[in-house]
Amino acid sequence: MDKDIKILVVDDEERIRRLLKMYLERENYIIDEAVEGEEALEMAMETDYDLILLDLMLPGKDGLEVCREIREKKATPIIMLTAKGEEANRVQGFEVGTDDYIVKPFSPREVVLRVKALLRRASTTSFLQTETTAKNVLVFPHLMIDHDAHRVLADGQEVSLTPKEYDLLYYLSKAPDKVFDREQLLKEVWHYEFFGDLRTVDTHVKRLREKLNKVSEDAAKMIVTVWGVGYKFEVGNE
Repeated sequence: MDKDIKILVVDDEERIRRLLKMYLERENYIIDEAVEGEEALEMAMETDYDLILLDLMLPGKDGLEVCREIREKKATPIIMLTAKGEEANRVQGFEVGTDDYIVKPFSPREVVLRVKALLRRASTTSFLQTETTAKNVLVFPHLMIDHDAHRVLADGQEVSLTPKEYDLLYYLSKAPDKVFDREQLLKEVWHYEFFGDLRTVDTHVKRLREKLNKVSEDAAKMIVTVWGVGYKFEVGNE
């Protein structure tokens, strides 16, 4: 790996932090720890972490608030740690920009696999910057997606997306006008068996549209809801 991967582990239980640190350090990741929300937020703002593992229930600011405030400034990949029975909170987590969640009690091996999967999607840029004869670029009216660089431009302005938002946009845009139902999107975009709420897709589409809309209303309109079915990427006839 070209650069050291830095991960912030945020949990008020020392036992859980120690367990996660042990397993993640075996993968040669550099681990920082935070115990409560305000501390985690300060660290996340000061350091460009490659990924954050964030407990939902924290002293002071909870995980939702920490995630919301990070998302105002950064697109750092975030995995939320939640206890069983907090389904409503998990949906809220996706609404404020969480990329994934893991339910406690969890298998440390599962955490490592989820971390690796999210890092792989988030860091495509670093290992695709090799000389290539044809750039992997999708160009539409009002929108350009440079997949080699993981960059999205709407009407010429760069749009900052989380890894999951980017994956969703790229997946839809590769098949213009094809309608995908929510189950299919969960399976294809999330890359593993996901026993979550289908509203996860809706919340990501909503956030994606909002981000595009801030830069280009025309780009945001390309993500179309097909009522009773799902979503499609529609290229206008201009």
